[in-house]
Amino acid sequence: MPYPEKEEVRTLLRQDPNFWKNRPLSEMMIRAATDDVRFLLNIHEKMMEKLSKVSSWRLAVRSELYCRCFCINDNQQADWPPLPTVPDDIEAEARVPEVDILSLLDVPPGKMGRVIGRKGSSIMAVKESCNVEIHIGGAKGPPDRVFIIGPVKEVRKAEAILRGRMLEF
Repeated sequence: MPYPEKEEVRTLLRQDPNFWKNRPLSEMMIRAATDDVRFLLNIHEKMMEKLSKVSSWRLAVRSELYCRCFCINDNQQADWPPLPTVPDDIEAEARVPEVDILSLLDVPPGKMGRVIGRKGSSIMAVKESCNVEIHIGGAKGPPDRVFIIGPVKEVRKAEAILRGRMLEF
């Protein structure tokens, strides 16, 4: 629900696109940010209640894999807990989808452009043909890494295609 202070924040944001980068946050900024997120936990709970057991399990696996993409540590996540296993009651009631994996590709210096392609065409083609998700480190993670998430066979196919692109002259 809009209120005068919220409108003031919107006006300030239009005047200065870097408004939220200002530190420390003012009291008004804190109130506006708090108001923007106050319903998120309730929405999350309602959404989680509606998920099937299979969807809930897949969400847990995908969440772990995404975190591993961008929560990088020096030991390649060797100390991380294993991915959530398929709960017993799921296997009995439904066909369990293939478990997704995460693959990290290190891209040699100067080769990222070949991996991405003009306007992202290479990455988009691999995503489509292999039915995988591909994330490039960049601002969120190491700029020289590509993260591939999906079923094992499809991830291996995407890896092969991307490695081939790195070798092209």
